Amino acid sequence: MVLNIRIKNSFILCLVFCLQVFSVQAVAKEQYVLKFATLMPPDTSWMKIIDAWAAQVEKESKGRLKFKMYPGGVMGDEPDVLRKIRINQLQGGAFTGYGIGRMFSPARVLEMPFLFKNTDESDYVRARIMPDIKKGFRDNGYELLGWMEIGFIHFFSKVPINSMDDVRKRRIWLWQGDPLGESFFKSADISPIPLSIMDVYPQLSTRHGSIDTVYISPYGAIALQWYTKVKYATNIPITNGIGGLIVSNRFFRKLPKDLQGILKRTGEEAGKRLVQMARKDNNKSIEILKESGIQFMWNWDEINQQELFDLRDRAAAHLEKTNYIPKYYFERTRKMLNTFRLQSKRSQDKHSQGDRPQSKIAVKP
Repeated sequence: MVLNIRIKNSFILCLVFCLQVFSVQAVAKEQYVLKFATLMPPDTSWMKIIDAWAAQVEKESKGRLKFKMYPGGVMGDEPDVLRKIRINQLQGGAFTGYGIGRMFSPARVLEMPFLFKNTDESDYVRARIMPDIKKGFRDNGYELLGWMEIGFIHFFSKVPINSMDDVRKRRIWLWQGDPLGESFFKSADISPIPLSIMDVYPQLSTRHGSIDTVYISPYGAIALQWYTKVKYATNIPITNGIGGLIVSNRFFRKLPKDLQGILKRTGEEAGKRLVQMARKDNNKSIEILKESGIQFMWNWDEINQQELFDLRDRAAAHLEKTNYIPKYYFERTRKMLNTFRLQSKRSQDKHSQGDRPQSKIAVKP
């Protein structure tokens, strides 16, 4: 009788042990696939960084977390990608400020036209409001893995642009459904043509297309081939476009903690590399565009800068009113800017013979 009980207990213990082993093995072998979409064309320097990020994640996770990439807009415009994320057809993507505005719009204070002089200023402010931005994404169902830049945004046109009056006469594209763009153009008394970004190249290519003027970074103009359909560009940039590497909270939270850590750490690193590459590529792209025959015109010394500052402030007031960018974010940003500029001035006064930061966008002192 005792022997039978011992045999029975031994069998139960063996069974429990086997179940535990099989359970651990099942968890260890569980794999996750992150379907990730972007407008970035394949084989560009930016897409190569994202591909390298995906390879790093797969390697560090020992194959437990893999990316399936959809570059070049094959999943549609950014609103299409966000819709597919919401229904779990996709789990993440690389977005511009336009898409970011549909996830956490206050983050777009960082690309308010004519607000920052240079990237030193925007870097300073971004570092200090980033905790709020990450929380804003998380509260709205997304995890911000890495921060990107699109680069300084310029007007590109088939005809010369030497003033805001020239811009008003143009058939200028508006990224359809973009509240920041709408506010900017409304404040400037400009009537744009709203189109999906997917329709821009076809409309520029058509002899009697609906648009003759667009806005984009120099590198973007080359990557999307828009530069082949225009002849002129402005020296004056409108803003420094932002971007982000995003994943849905639904996907992120189901990952084991170690995979969450890998994805966040490597995503942040990839974002930093993308920022560095964007700044390098955009500077290089201006020279390439000039060599291709694009004529850059309209300099800061040829305009009434106060007109642009007033335009910016009117747009900001409208965005505050609609709560797209709440007043709190504008006030906080301006306060940080004033602090940084005061510190910079003191540093320059103390080291008057040192290097001075090069202004990229003129702003009101």
